[in-house]
This record gives sequence, structure tokens and C-alpha cells, in this order.
Amino acid sequence: MKIATFNINNVQRRLPNLLRWLRAAKPDIVCLQELKCTQADFPADALEKAGYAAVWCGQRTWNGVAILARQAEPVLTRTVLPGDRNDDEARYIEAAIRGIIIGCLYLPNGNPQPGPKFDYKLAWFKRLQRHAAKFIKDDLPVVLAGDYNVAPTALDIYPTTSWDEDALIQPRSRAAFKTLVAQGWCDAVRTLHPSKPMFTFWDYKRNRWPRDAGLRLDHLLVSPKLASRLVKAGVDRKLRGEDGASDHAPAWIVLD
Repeated sequence: MKIATFNINNVQRRLPNLLRWLRAAKPDIVCLQELKCTQADFPADALEKAGYAAVWCGQRTWNGVAILARQAEPVLTRTVLPGDRNDDEARYIEAAIRGIIIGCLYLPNGNPQPGPKFDYKLAWFKRLQRHAAKFIKDDLPVVLAGDYNVAPTALDIYPTTSWDEDALIQPRSRAAFKTLVAQGWCDAVRTLHPSKPMFTFWDYKRNRWPRDAGLRLDHLLVSPKLASRLVKAGVDRKLRGEDGASDHAPAWIVLD
């Protein structure tokens, strides 16, 4: 089973790129973030023609998440991350597919920091930790995949000081990610590629894609119940170089 996560950065605008990648890569499950479309405008028909059923939470601005399943019907189990009834940002969706629970998430960016947006990021992280801990306690087969908006270590960002004040690499952001993983989750891509950068994001500015000035922000965390089934992981970098590409590339894993 091949499971991927892809910050699509506007699903309507990048639909041709997405469909080409789906045909070529043939992932069984895909988590999408930053749909940037309303619930009604999500291209469900085009994806269905490509062989993928979907569940999604649309939101016009910069949010929106979706889960796609090839030749399977995702059973929607949750459309919000528990812990804050006043949070109306479309950042989390969860579904059961082929005996696995898939949590698709788009963690807040947190910039500028310090400030309310960074506080929201850390509070969201704590909510995710609490929710994730229940999966670990119940020993369930779960993959938490998405754009975590954290480069966890120095290996996960190109050599630079230009991001030093950015929320993506702040000590508290990295500590929150480390605390989450320490519950027992397997950071799948890093586990199988312990010494390679494995970047998933290259900003549009300052020629960062041609310079390979990237960050690893998109992660797939695998629960202990599934960790022994992990056989492959990677990043489809070439997609970032296409015309009209998202500033992210898909990260993926294969479970035996």
C-alpha cells in the first residue's frame, strides 16, 4: 500500500499536475493540504474519473484538506481536530481506508513569531499530541500524514541563516514535533533515509528550487502497529520542477 502526502497549494490551479502525478505514481492513498477552494468547488468528479474517491474539508483562503483513495471508499471518521470548539480552520480530516486510519493534517505555519499565530501553532500541536496519544494507547494502525510546517532538525533545511527567525525551525516548534514522535510514532521518511535531506518544500522566492534550497516540512508518521510493515519511502522531487507546480513535492511511503 502506497500512501502519500502532498501540499497541493490550490487544488483547482494544480489539478493537471495532480492528475499527471496520480497516473504516474499510482498512490493508493493521498493526503492533500492547502486546497484553497470551497467545499462545493473541490474537483471530486475529475478525481473520480482518475480512479480516486475522496473526502474533503474545503476552505477558500489558504486551508483545506482532503483524503483520496484509489479503488476504495474512504470512510470519513473526523473533520476537525478535537480540543477547540472555536477553531473553524479546515486543517484536519480523518478516514478509515482498507483497515488503516489516515489522519491528514495541515499544521499552522505560525508566522510571524512571536505572536498570536505562533501561539495558535503551538496550541494546535498540543491538540494533535493529545489526539495522537489515543491512537498509541489503543494500539491502532494509523498514519498521520501532512504538512507539519516544521523542519525537525538541521538536516531538514539547507545550510542558511535566513530562516533563523521563522516559525518553521524555532526550538519550540521542533520540540513539539519531537514530543509527538516520542509517543512511539515512526517518522517514516527519515527512518528509511537517516542521512539524506529529503526536502519536500522549496519556496518560490530567491531561486530556491534551482539551488535546491529546500526544507523537509511534509511528514508521514506511522504508528507502532504499522511500523514493521514499512518497506519504502521517498519524495517525488521532479514534480516541483514542472510548470505551474506547487512549492511542495509529494512525500510517500509503502507498507507491505
